[in-house]
Amino acid sequence: QVQLAESGGGLVQAGGSLRLSCAASGRTFSAHTVGWFRQAPGKEREFVAAISWSGGSTYYANSVKGRFTISRDKVKNTVYLQMNSLKPEDTAVYYCAADPKGWYFLDWPPQSADFGSWGQGTQVTVSS
Repeated sequence: QVQLAESGGGLVQAGGSLRLSCAASGRTFSAHTVGWFRQAPGKEREFVAAISWSGGSTYYANSVKGRFTISRDKVKNTVYLQMNSLKPEDTAVYYCAADPKGWYFLDWPPQSADFGSWGQGTQVTVSS
């Protein structure tokens, strides 16, 4: 397993932007598929975006497609989630997750159970 730490959350007005970072420790992180999930109060955790180990494949939930971008920097061992045009309904705790499972072995959309390593989460609050 790898250790993950999210950062970059905060309070932003609707229409604004935030960039979340997921920093990893562990030499094998570059070979991991990485996903972002979120959980709003009283709701189940839901998938947001995922990226393959190479960075060449990405997948987004319909609710964020066109507004969020997932990317990874293998040198820095970090995965990013750029969030633009934020809406109040994007308010949630955002978690990054990683797993050595190959891209084509994920569920579609990816599920929490697809990932074995998780960060502690970072709060994103979007005000109207």
